[in-house]
Formats: sequence, C-alpha cells, structure tokens
Amino acid sequence: MAEKVLVTGGAGYIGSHCVVELIEAGYQPVVVDNYSNAVRDGGEGNVAESIRRIEKLLNTSIEFHELDLLDRPALEKLFKQHSFSAVMHFAGLKAVGESVEQPLRYYRVNLTASMNLMEVMQAHKVHNLVFSSSATVYGDPQCLPIDEQHPVGACTNPYGKTKYFIEEMIKDHCKSEKDWNAVLLRYFNPIGAHASGQIGEDPQGIPNNLMPYVAQVAVERRPFLNVFGNDYETVDGTGVRDYIHVVDLAKGHIAALKKLKDNCGCQVYNLGTGKGYSVLQMVKAMEKASGKEIKYKIAPRREGDIASCYADPRLAEKELGWTAAFDLERMCEDLWRWQSMNPTGFTNGVPS
Repeated sequence: MAEKVLVTGGAGYIGSHCVVELIEAGYQPVVVDNYSNAVRDGGEGNVAESIRRIEKLLNTSIEFHELDLLDRPALEKLFKQHSFSAVMHFAGLKAVGESVEQPLRYYRVNLTASMNLMEVMQAHKVHNLVFSSSATVYGDPQCLPIDEQHPVGACTNPYGKTKYFIEEMIKDHCKSEKDWNAVLLRYFNPIGAHASGQIGEDPQGIPNNLMPYVAQVAVERRPFLNVFGNDYETVDGTGVRDYIHVVDLAKGHIAALKKLKDNCGCQVYNLGTGKGYSVLQMVKAMEKASGKEIKYKIAPRREGDIASCYADPRLAEKELGWTAAFDLERMCEDLWRWQSMNPTGFTNGVPS
C-alpha cells in the first residue's frame, strides 16, 4: 500500500513538480490548494489545471481538494478521512515585493495556515513534515557561499520573516514533541519546468520573480524586463542569485521524505547549486535558449532586495544524498519549452 502524503499548495509551481516526483517514487499524494497561485482546469471537476495535466502525463488519478489552510474545520475533515504518513507544506503567499506592501496579510495568512496545519497534524498523530522554506531567512549574507550555520532571522522583508517564524515554530514543536520529525528545506531560486512542457511556473498577474518575467518577454507577452538596480557590488552591477532547476528541487523533497524515516528530529538543508548568476547573465542565457532578444530597462533597486545570495549545498549532498543535476543551459531550455508551448500559461488549454 503506497504511503499517503498530504501536499499543501500542491497545484502551484513547486508543489506540482513535487507531486510528479512523489508519484514516480511510489507515494500517493493527496493535494490541497486554494488557487491563490494555481489555475482551475475550466471543466466541471473543479481540479487544478496543473494536476489534471499531471494525471494525463503519468496516466494516473490524483485526489485533489480545493481547501484553504485557514479553514480549520475543512482541514480537520480531511485528516479524519485519511491516514497520512507525512505532509509536504508549500502553501503560502510568496512574493517579496508584495510582502513589503502588505505585511499584515503575509503574517496572517502564512503563520496562521502553518499553525492550523501543525495543530491538526498533532491532533491526528501525523508527525512527519517537510517544510518549504527559503534562503530569504538568511537576510543579507554575512559570507558567501551560505551554509546552514549562517545566522538567520535578520530578514530584509516580511515574506522572509514569515518563513523564519514558521521554521522557529517547527523547531520549537519538535523539541517539545520528541516523536516529531521535520526537514526544513531552504530554497534558493527555482526556475525551469518539467521536460514535457506540460507544467511550469504560471504567475497570476505580473510575475514577481525574474525568470518567468524574462520568459514572458521572450514570448512577447510583455514588452520589456525591468532590471531592478545595476549598482550592486557584483560582476555587472545587477543582483546575483543561485538558480536551481525545479525538478532538482522536487527530487530534494523525495530525499527529505526518506530522511524522515531515520527519526531525524528537526533538520535544515539548503537546496541550491552553489553557483551565482547575475540578472544580466540570466537574460543572456535565456536569449540563447529561446533565440529571442530580451529587451530590458534599468529601474531603481527594490526595497528588500540584496546584492548576492548563493548556497553551499554540501550538507544536503552528505546527509540526503542529493545534488542538483541540471545546469543553467538546461534550466533555460526547459523554461523556454514550457513558455513557448504555453504562451499564456495554463489558461490556453492543453499544449499539443
């Protein structure tokens, strides 16, 4: 009997790719999502388009529920219906700039959702958790590359603070409840898409992250890219980040699930490549992958942004047996395949 894993926010970008990897690894995912970062399939089944495409891609069926983690009774009902071996927690608001503009909303949604989830897990004796955290918990790096011992908590934006606070809640709970096991995965910058071109990143509204915006410029959905700041102390003045293929990231979650079997307590791992690329380097890489010119304009720095951030991922290699397999060229090729096959995202039907 396959182990059931609850995937919160499982219809979103990272969550949907993790659903693919879960199924291929022999798990049975149960997916919940409130559509804040996902798209309905337009049919009568009320299933997210990303999940419907995965079903077709893998010739399987996936249990999906429209559910908001702020709805405690609905969450309780779901746990009564299932016996979960673990939870993968992706659900939450995720835009840095938006969090600066709407901090109270971010604190209310992200923190309350996570508390509801953990309390319901505790009540139903589900004690294994993989949490979708972020490198933003490190704040402005004191040294590079960033390893897991780097100080955390001096976050430069409310989004990062919510990830930090949730990490602290999980750590404290694992200390008080010795039968709990949690793996906190600090992502760097996921890009790319599934090789099939069937699922990928489909931001609702104006993209908050660099590469989906670049891809939308390449497909002529947007006229140009705003490059926020060209006066950082970096190779070309633009911000430097560690970009990781979303499929590599998803495989890291499967490795984390296996780690939970060791009664590991609470563990923290960076998921990144260990390499940093600037905004303009990423633009050039996408121009090569797409064969298109990426027009851009220099704009003022954004509040909450930092100059450089890239990972030391060696602990994940040592303890999880995980390393990032895909290089920058592959990331951009897969991103372009997704965007060119789905120029308006999930809203333009099934790609041919």
